[in-house]
Amino acid sequence: MDRREDLVERATDYVLEHGLVGLSLRPLAAALGTSDRMLLYHLGSKDELVVAVIRCSTHRALAQLQALPASPSAGRAVLDQWRLRSAPQQSRCERLYVEASTLGVFGEEPYASAVAATNARWLAAVRDHLAASGVPEDHLEGVAGLVDAAFMGFALDAPLAPGAQPTGLAALAEAVEALAAVRHG
Repeated sequence: MDRREDLVERATDYVLEHGLVGLSLRPLAAALGTSDRMLLYHLGSKDELVVAVIRCSTHRALAQLQALPASPSAGRAVLDQWRLRSAPQQSRCERLYVEASTLGVFGEEPYASAVAATNARWLAAVRDHLAASGVPEDHLEGVAGLVDAAFMGFALDAPLAPGAQPTGLAALAEAVEALAAVRHG
C-alpha cells in the first residue's frame, strides 16, 4: 500500500468515526499524524480527499454485501441485507453515504458526483444478491430499486430510534417474496 492509499484508508476510518459534515483538514491531519499540507500533497485537494473517502467507504460496504451468501428466499434476502446494513461497520458507511447524499441533493460538489458514481455499483450488488436469492430476472430491476429505496428511508429513520427494527421491514420482505413468486407469462 502506497502513502496515498494509506492516508485514504486512515482518513476513511476518521470520517466514519467523526462524520463528513464539518470535516476540517487540520484536525484530520493531526489525527493521522501528518500535516494538512501533506494531505493536500498526496490527495490534491479537500474535494479529492472527500471523493476518495466516499469511494473507500463504498468499497468496504460493497465488499461485505458482495460476500453475503445467497439467502434461501427473496424475502429472507431483504432481511439478510438489512441485517448486514445495520451492522456497526456497515451502518457507519451508510451514515457517511447519507451525509454525502444529503449534501449532494443540494448540488454541492464533490458530494453529488461522488454519490452518483457509487449508486450504480451499489444497486448492482443489491440486485446480484437478490438474483442469487431467487428474485426472477423480469422483476429484478424494480425489486432491487424498491429494496434500496426502502433501505435508504430506513437509514434516515435509524438515528431517531437506535437499535429498533424499522417499521415496514417485515412488510417489505413479504412484498419482495410475493413479487418474486409472480411470473410474467
